Amino acid sequence: MSIGALAAATVAAALTLLPAGCATGRRAAPAPAGKTASPLRDSRQLVLVVADDWNAAAAAMQCYERDGPAAPWRPVGPRTSVTVGRTGLAWGRGLHGPSPLGGPAKREGDGKSPAGAFALPFAFGYAPAERAGELKLPYLPLTTDVVGVDDPNSAHYNRLVHASRLPAKDWTSAETMRRADGLYEWGVFVAHNTAPPAAGAGSCIFLHVWAGPGKPTAGCTAMDRREVLRLLRWLDGRARPALVQLPRSALRSLAGPWRLPEF
Repeated sequence: MSIGALAAATVAAALTLLPAGCATGRRAAPAPAGKTASPLRDSRQLVLVVADDWNAAAAAMQCYERDGPAAPWRPVGPRTSVTVGRTGLAWGRGLHGPSPLGGPAKREGDGKSPAGAFALPFAFGYAPAERAGELKLPYLPLTTDVVGVDDPNSAHYNRLVHASRLPAKDWTSAETMRRADGLYEWGVFVAHNTAPPAAGAGSCIFLHVWAGPGKPTAGCTAMDRREVLRLLRWLDGRARPALVQLPRSALRSLAGPWRLPEF
Protein backbone atom coordinates (compact mmCIF):
# COMPACT_ATOMS: atom_id res chain seq x y z
CA MET A 1 0.00 0.00 0.00
CA SER A 2 1.33 3.46 -0.84
CA ILE A 3 2.06 6.18 1.68
CA GLY A 4 -0.90 8.27 0.56
CA ALA A 5 -3.37 5.41 0.86
CA LEU A 6 -1.99 4.14 4.15
CA ALA A 7 -1.86 7.61 5.67
CA ALA A 8 -5.48 8.23 4.74
CA ALA A 9 -6.57 4.85 6.09
CA THR A 10 -4.59 5.35 9.29
CA VAL A 11 -6.01 8.78 10.01
CA ALA A 12 -9.53 7.56 9.28
CA ALA A 13 -9.08 4.56 11.60
CA ALA A 14 -7.02 6.07 14.38
CA LEU A 15 -8.95 9.33 14.61
CA THR A 16 -12.51 8.16 14.02
CA LEU A 17 -13.44 8.86 17.63
CA LEU A 18 -11.37 12.02 18.02
CA PRO A 19 -12.04 15.70 17.19
CA ALA A 20 -12.74 16.39 13.53
CA GLY A 21 -10.10 19.12 13.48
CA CYS A 22 -7.28 16.58 13.47
CA ALA A 23 -8.51 14.59 10.48
CA THR A 24 -7.36 14.95 6.90
CA GLY A 25 -8.83 14.26 3.47
CA ARG A 26 -8.85 10.76 2.02
CA ARG A 27 -6.93 9.78 -1.10
CA ALA A 28 -7.63 7.00 -3.57
CA ALA A 29 -5.60 3.86 -2.84
CA PRO A 30 -2.96 3.04 -5.47
CA ALA A 31 -1.88 -0.57 -6.01
CA PRO A 32 0.31 -2.06 -3.25
CA ALA A 33 4.06 -2.07 -3.81
CA GLY A 34 5.61 -5.27 -5.07
CA LYS A 35 8.63 -6.90 -3.46
CA THR A 36 11.09 -4.93 -5.60
CA ALA A 37 9.18 -1.64 -5.74
CA SER A 38 10.22 1.07 -3.35
CA PRO A 39 7.66 1.67 -0.57
CA LEU A 40 8.76 5.32 -0.72
CA ARG A 41 7.84 5.89 -4.34
CA ASP A 42 5.41 8.74 -3.59
CA SER A 43 7.22 10.24 -0.60
CA ARG A 44 9.23 13.45 -0.66
CA GLN A 45 10.23 13.39 3.03
CA LEU A 46 12.11 10.56 4.72
CA VAL A 47 13.05 9.96 8.35
CA LEU A 48 15.76 7.28 8.33
CA VAL A 49 16.63 5.51 11.60
CA VAL A 50 19.50 3.02 11.60
CA ALA A 51 20.63 0.73 14.43
CA ASP A 52 23.83 -1.34 14.44
CA ASP A 53 21.96 -4.67 14.63
CA TRP A 54 18.59 -6.24 15.45
CA ASN A 55 19.25 -6.17 19.21
CA ALA A 56 20.58 -2.62 19.57
CA ALA A 57 18.51 -0.11 21.55
CA ALA A 58 20.57 2.88 20.36
CA ALA A 59 20.27 4.26 16.84
CA ALA A 60 20.93 7.31 14.69
CA MET A 61 18.36 9.38 12.78
CA GLN A 62 18.78 11.51 9.66
CA CYS A 63 16.05 13.37 7.77
CA TYR A 64 16.01 13.68 3.98
CA GLU A 65 13.88 15.36 1.34
CA ARG A 66 13.61 15.29 -2.44
CA ASP A 67 11.73 17.08 -5.20
CA GLY A 68 10.05 14.02 -6.71
CA PRO A 69 10.13 10.22 -7.05
CA ALA A 70 13.12 10.21 -9.42
CA ALA A 71 15.06 12.96 -7.64
CA PRO A 72 17.95 12.21 -5.27
CA TRP A 73 17.48 12.44 -1.53
CA ARG A 74 19.29 15.30 0.18
CA PRO A 75 19.93 15.45 3.94
CA VAL A 76 18.03 17.96 6.10
CA GLY A 77 19.51 19.03 9.42
CA PRO A 78 22.05 17.12 11.52
CA ARG A 79 22.21 13.43 12.26
CA THR A 80 20.95 12.84 15.78
CA SER A 81 20.99 10.09 18.41
CA VAL A 82 17.73 8.28 19.17
CA THR A 83 16.67 5.23 21.14
CA VAL A 84 14.42 2.40 20.03
CA GLY A 85 12.86 -0.55 21.86
CA ARG A 86 14.74 -2.01 24.80
CA THR A 87 15.15 -5.32 22.93
CA GLY A 88 15.94 -3.76 19.55
CA LEU A 89 14.03 -4.05 16.25
CA ALA A 90 11.68 -6.54 14.56
CA TRP A 91 9.83 -6.41 11.24
CA GLY A 92 6.63 -4.40 11.51
CA ARG A 93 3.59 -4.14 9.26
CA GLY A 94 3.73 -1.06 7.05
CA LEU A 95 4.36 0.25 3.56
CA HIS A 96 6.87 -2.48 2.76
CA GLY A 97 4.31 -5.31 2.83
CA PRO A 98 5.59 -8.77 3.86
CA SER A 99 8.96 -8.84 5.59
CA PRO A 100 11.45 -8.42 2.73
CA LEU A 101 14.32 -10.16 4.55
CA GLY A 102 14.94 -12.56 7.39
CA GLY A 103 14.63 -11.38 10.96
CA PRO A 104 12.19 -11.31 13.88
CA ALA A 105 8.57 -10.20 13.56
CA LYS A 106 7.12 -7.53 15.84
CA ARG A 107 4.66 -8.75 18.49
CA GLU A 108 2.72 -6.99 21.24
CA GLY A 109 4.81 -6.51 24.37
CA ASP A 110 8.10 -7.72 22.89
CA GLY A 111 9.93 -4.48 23.66
CA LYS A 112 10.96 -4.07 20.02
CA SER A 113 10.48 -1.14 17.66
CA PRO A 114 9.09 -1.98 14.22
CA ALA A 115 11.54 -2.26 11.34
CA GLY A 116 10.47 -1.39 7.82
CA ALA A 117 8.83 1.58 6.10
CA PHE A 118 5.88 3.41 7.66
CA ALA A 119 3.72 6.44 6.93
CA LEU A 120 3.71 9.33 9.44
CA PRO A 121 0.08 10.48 9.19
CA PHE A 122 -0.45 12.84 12.14
CA ALA A 123 1.16 14.60 15.08
CA PHE A 124 -0.03 14.91 18.66
CA GLY A 125 0.85 16.83 21.79
CA TYR A 126 -0.26 18.45 25.01
CA ALA A 127 -0.64 21.89 23.43
CA PRO A 128 -4.12 23.03 22.30
CA ALA A 129 -4.71 23.08 18.56
CA GLU A 130 -4.27 26.85 18.32
CA ARG A 131 -0.68 26.54 19.59
CA ALA A 132 0.15 23.95 16.93
CA GLY A 133 -0.81 26.10 13.96
CA GLU A 134 2.71 26.05 12.49
CA LEU A 135 2.62 22.28 12.05
CA LYS A 136 1.96 20.90 8.57
CA LEU A 137 0.64 17.53 9.74
CA PRO A 138 -2.86 16.92 11.09
CA TYR A 139 -2.62 17.50 14.84
CA LEU A 140 -4.33 15.80 17.77
CA PRO A 141 -4.39 17.69 21.11
CA LEU A 142 -4.07 15.16 23.92
CA THR A 143 -6.31 15.29 26.97
CA THR A 144 -6.52 12.92 29.91
CA ASP A 145 -9.44 11.27 28.13
CA VAL A 146 -7.35 10.12 25.14
CA VAL A 147 -5.93 6.61 25.45
CA GLY A 148 -3.93 4.33 23.17
CA VAL A 149 -5.54 0.90 23.20
CA ASP A 150 -3.01 -1.96 23.32
CA ASP A 151 -5.36 -4.83 24.15
CA PRO A 152 -5.29 -7.17 21.09
CA ASN A 153 -8.83 -8.35 21.89
CA SER A 154 -10.32 -4.86 21.64
CA ALA A 155 -12.15 -3.58 18.57
CA HIS A 156 -10.13 -0.38 19.11
CA TYR A 157 -6.71 -2.09 19.17
CA ASN A 158 -3.90 0.19 18.00
CA ARG A 159 -6.13 3.27 18.00
CA LEU A 160 -6.17 6.49 19.97
CA VAL A 161 -9.66 7.04 21.32
CA HIS A 162 -11.58 9.37 23.61
CA ALA A 163 -12.57 6.83 26.24
CA SER A 164 -15.56 8.81 27.51
CA ARG A 165 -17.08 9.02 24.02
CA LEU A 166 -17.42 5.27 23.63
CA PRO A 167 -20.65 3.55 24.70
CA ALA A 168 -18.62 0.82 26.42
CA LYS A 169 -14.97 0.02 27.16
CA ASP A 170 -13.96 -3.29 25.60
CA TRP A 171 -10.27 -3.33 26.59
CA THR A 172 -8.32 -4.40 29.67
CA SER A 173 -5.15 -2.49 28.73
CA ALA A 174 -4.66 1.04 27.41
CA GLU A 175 -2.16 3.85 27.87
CA THR A 176 -3.23 7.33 28.96
CA MET A 177 -1.65 9.62 26.39
CA ARG A 178 -1.47 12.69 28.63
CA ARG A 179 1.43 11.35 30.68
CA ALA A 180 2.79 13.05 33.78
CA ASP A 181 6.39 12.49 32.66
CA GLY A 182 5.95 14.55 29.46
CA LEU A 183 7.15 11.85 27.05
CA TYR A 184 4.19 12.56 24.77
CA GLU A 185 4.33 16.35 25.07
CA TRP A 186 5.06 16.27 21.34
CA GLY A 187 5.02 13.27 19.04
CA VAL A 188 4.16 11.65 15.73
CA PHE A 189 2.00 8.57 15.15
CA VAL A 190 3.82 5.81 13.24
CA ALA A 191 1.49 3.84 10.95
CA HIS A 192 2.61 0.38 12.02
CA ASN A 193 -0.03 -2.37 11.91
CA THR A 194 -2.86 -0.08 10.88
CA ALA A 195 -4.33 -1.29 7.59
CA PRO A 196 -6.08 -3.08 9.21
CA PRO A 197 -4.62 -3.85 12.66
CA ALA A 198 -3.68 -7.50 13.18
CA ALA A 199 -4.32 -8.59 16.77
CA GLY A 200 -1.06 -9.02 18.66
CA ALA A 201 1.20 -7.57 15.95
CA GLY A 202 2.08 -4.48 18.01
CA SER A 203 0.36 -1.20 18.74
CA CYS A 204 0.66 2.48 19.56
CA ILE A 205 4.07 3.19 18.04
CA PHE A 206 5.23 6.81 18.09
CA LEU A 207 8.16 9.14 17.60
CA HIS A 208 8.32 11.01 20.90
CA VAL A 209 10.42 12.72 23.58
CA TRP A 210 12.85 10.39 25.33
CA ALA A 211 13.18 9.73 29.04
CA GLY A 212 16.84 10.65 28.76
CA PRO A 213 19.94 10.02 26.61
CA GLY A 214 20.44 6.31 26.02
CA LYS A 215 17.19 5.27 27.72
CA PRO A 216 15.32 2.81 25.48
CA THR A 217 11.57 2.56 24.98
CA ALA A 218 8.92 -0.15 25.05
CA GLY A 219 8.79 -0.08 21.23
CA CYS A 220 8.68 3.55 20.11
CA THR A 221 11.52 5.70 18.78
CA ALA A 222 12.53 8.50 21.16
CA MET A 223 14.81 11.50 21.03
CA ASP A 224 15.61 14.81 22.71
CA ARG A 225 12.66 17.18 22.96
CA ARG A 226 14.39 19.74 20.74
CA GLU A 227 14.78 17.12 18.01
CA VAL A 228 11.10 16.17 18.21
CA LEU A 229 10.14 19.82 17.77
CA ARG A 230 12.54 20.25 14.86
CA LEU A 231 11.07 17.16 13.23
CA LEU A 232 7.50 18.34 13.75
CA ARG A 233 8.17 21.76 12.23
CA TRP A 234 9.67 20.09 9.15
CA LEU A 235 7.21 17.26 8.46
CA ASP A 236 4.60 18.15 5.86
CA GLY A 237 1.63 15.91 5.12
CA ARG A 238 1.61 17.06 1.49
CA ALA A 239 5.06 15.46 1.07
CA ARG A 240 3.72 12.11 2.35
CA PRO A 241 6.50 11.65 4.93
CA ALA A 242 7.73 8.18 5.80
CA LEU A 243 9.82 6.56 8.50
CA VAL A 244 12.30 3.88 7.45
CA GLN A 245 13.77 2.06 10.43
CA LEU A 246 16.31 -0.72 9.90
CA PRO A 247 19.36 -2.45 11.33
CA ARG A 248 22.47 -1.71 9.30
CA SER A 249 22.54 -5.16 7.65
CA ALA A 250 19.00 -4.70 6.31
CA LEU A 251 19.85 -1.18 5.15
CA ARG A 252 22.68 -2.58 3.03
CA SER A 253 20.32 -5.11 1.42
CA LEU A 254 17.42 -2.72 0.81
CA ALA A 255 19.26 0.50 -0.11
CA GLY A 256 19.08 -0.33 -3.81
CA PRO A 257 15.53 -1.73 -4.14
CA TRP A 258 14.07 0.96 -1.89
CA ARG A 259 16.23 3.73 -3.41
CA LEU A 260 17.46 4.83 -0.01
CA PRO A 261 20.10 7.53 0.45
CA GLU A 262 23.59 6.85 1.71
CA PHE A 263 23.78 6.76 5.50
